[in-house]
Amino acid sequence: MLEFDWRSSEGNAVSVHASRPARAAAAAIAPAEGSVHPQGPARRRHKCFDDTHREIIATTVRLISERGVGAVSISAVARAMGINRATVYYHFASLDALMDAVKAWSSGQLAKPFTNDAPQQERVDYITRFVLENPDLIKLWIEDLISVGDIRTRYAHWDALVEGIRTHDVATDPGDAIDAEVFCVILLTSAIIGPRVFRNSVCPGADTETVVARFRKEQLRLLRHTTLLRL
Repeated sequence: MLEFDWRSSEGNAVSVHASRPARAAAAAIAPAEGSVHPQGPARRRHKCFDDTHREIIATTVRLISERGVGAVSISAVARAMGINRATVYYHFASLDALMDAVKAWSSGQLAKPFTNDAPQQERVDYITRFVLENPDLIKLWIEDLISVGDIRTRYAHWDALVEGIRTHDVATDPGDAIDAEVFCVILLTSAIIGPRVFRNSVCPGADTETVVARFRKEQLRLLRHTTLLRL
C-alpha cells in the first residue's frame, strides 16, 4: 500500500493511503474516521478545520473524475458533501482557489513515485495508472504545467528531481554531463502525457493493464540504458 502526503493551506501535513490509483481519484484520500462518505447530502458533526479542508478537496477530485471539470462549482461541491456553500468559501475564497488546491494534490500524486523508496516497477506502474484513470485531472494539471510561469509552482519537487538527476550523472559519467533540466522535462512529459497519447491515438481502446504493462517494459528499458534504473 502506498502512502501519499500533502499539505493543507496552513502547512499541516496530511497523510493519505491508497493501494493503487482509483478510477475516481478521490478514493485515494481516505475520509476521516466517523465521517459520512460524500455520495450525497448528509448531516455532519463539527470537524476540525483540516479534516473538512481535506474532504472538500477529495470531493472536488471525485466530481472532476466522475463528471469533468466543467461540472464543478462551489455549489456542486457543497451539495455533494451535504454542507452549505459558506463552509466551502470559509476554506477557499473562490472556485479558482479550490481548483489550485486540486492541482496541488494532483501534482503531489504525480511526484510521489519520483521521491519514494518503492520498487521502480511499482513507481512506473503507479504513474501510468493514475494518468490513464484520471484524464480530466491530468488535463487540468497539464494545462497549468505548460502555461507561462515557474514550474516550481506546478511541480513542487522540480528542484529535487533535477538535482537528483544531475548528481547521479556526475557520479556515473563525469566526462559527459547531462542537461538535467531538459532530461527531467523529457522524463516528466513522457511519463505523464505518453500513456494518454498511446491509448487515445496509437492503440485506441486498449485496456489499462495492457497499456501499463507495455509502458512498464519500455520505461524500465529506458531507465536501464540511462543507468537510472535504481535512482
